[in-house]
Amino acid sequence: MFPNLGLLREETMFYLHDGTHTGRSLLGIGNHHSLRFTHPHKDVYEQLDAYLKCPGWKMGYLSYDLKNATEDLRSNDLNPHHWPSLLFVVPRIVLSIERGKITILQGEDQPDLNSILEAIEAPHTDFDIETLELQPRISKHEYLHQLETVQKHIQRGDIYEMNFCQEFFHPNAHIEPSHTYTALHKQTKAPFSCYMRTSDHYLMCGSPERYLSKTGQKVISQPIEGTIRRGKNKEEDEVLKAALKSDPKERSENIMITDLVRNDLNKVAVPGTVTVPELCEIYSFETVHQMISTVEATLPPSCSIGELLKATFPMGSMTGAPKIKAMEIIDSLEHVQRGIYSGAVGYVDPEGNCDFNVVIRS
Repeated sequence: MFPNLGLLREETMFYLHDGTHTGRSLLGIGNHHSLRFTHPHKDVYEQLDAYLKCPGWKMGYLSYDLKNATEDLRSNDLNPHHWPSLLFVVPRIVLSIERGKITILQGEDQPDLNSILEAIEAPHTDFDIETLELQPRISKHEYLHQLETVQKHIQRGDIYEMNFCQEFFHPNAHIEPSHTYTALHKQTKAPFSCYMRTSDHYLMCGSPERYLSKTGQKVISQPIEGTIRRGKNKEEDEVLKAALKSDPKERSENIMITDLVRNDLNKVAVPGTVTVPELCEIYSFETVHQMISTVEATLPPSCSIGELLKATFPMGSMTGAPKIKAMEIIDSLEHVQRGIYSGAVGYVDPEGNCDFNVVIRS
């Protein structure tokens, strides 16, 4: 069952699809109370840890520009969307939706719960999809010139690889966010997609990538580097998967980022527990095949979620290697702050387990 998000009118809402690969989705509705940072602060992770001690489920996001609180970095001045650096909320109501069954995880005593359940289960109405022509933030000529600059950094040995991004936008678009997200999800069925609404922002994200999850003291991160299209039939699919699996460029990029994730987790993990049970494995999604590696580690009981995030954020697949130098070059070349793009959205449950995606395809 896919919930009818368009009928829910709360100012704050998080819909996290299938973050556990089990078919379960989580829906957080309303805002009992929240932690919000407009700009990065050096003690943001400590204050997040204090907030996460609140009882109940917590849902929220970290924007890419929170890197400035993690390292001695800056961001570009142009911030057209004004995303806060961090927002976490304790929703009034949290629902688990799994194989058509709705389970109330938080908020059984809310007076509007029945009307919310009726809205979620209401049938979807058809809607028209408007085709928009997006504009690049950087001209093609300037983009190619900046790529030459990146190549020179690689040739000098400043970095091994870098994720260089630009924004595509439409200045006067009027869309219905929940309908747009529903259409996006139907096309991609991405396992870490999410829909988020706050009082002044919407996020529609079709991400296939997990940043990290924590269950007890066990942590998993699954960086993605390497993509190829799906085939027209099963035979072509297998040929394309084999081509991606053996591509030396894609494998080298994936292995470099996997090593970066290993190094990040080693900052906080129990010594000797960081392992790579999957290296350059091919996962198939609705529209593409992806090359994914899995890195696992065990945390000591003393390691908090804030300390784990501080050691690993932002994720290497969206920066490059070495991470700090790559982020410095990104700041010098990209014209706008990434905001929530390249950040992470996820949840922390009452037992201290968590799961966060990588905000891409958003």
